[in-house]
Amino acid sequence: MKTGDDYISETGQKELASGILQQAAEDLRRFHGATTGVERGLYRDAYRWVISDDCSWPFSFLSICHLLKLAPDILRQELLADASLGLFSYLARRGERAARSFQVFLNRAFTANPPPVAVDPVPLTHAPH
Repeated sequence: MKTGDDYISETGQKELASGILQQAAEDLRRFHGATTGVERGLYRDAYRWVISDDCSWPFSFLSICHLLKLAPDILRQELLADASLGLFSYLARRGERAARSFQVFLNRAFTANPPPVAVDPVPLTHAPH
């Protein structure tokens, strides 16, 4: 059984991992066509981190995927594909993904748990003698 401290620690690790992943995605998009050395370096660092198969340190790409229960190969493809898109195309793709996720959510919400079958009610006119 997890204690409150374990839960806080695990939640904090997941939040940090999610933040690292978001920063890498932003760096890949923002600095894809970079012209300055610093910006190219930020892109290169994020790219190398995403394609790395190293799992020996806690916040490697593979370790983060494992912690957040994400498929590394699929996420890699999405991150690298998003990096090559322009802003409009990127936002359109994000909108499509959000719409699909919402559709899946609605399908699950309305089909996974069908409403319970009503039971014959006790007649209200029946009075015990």
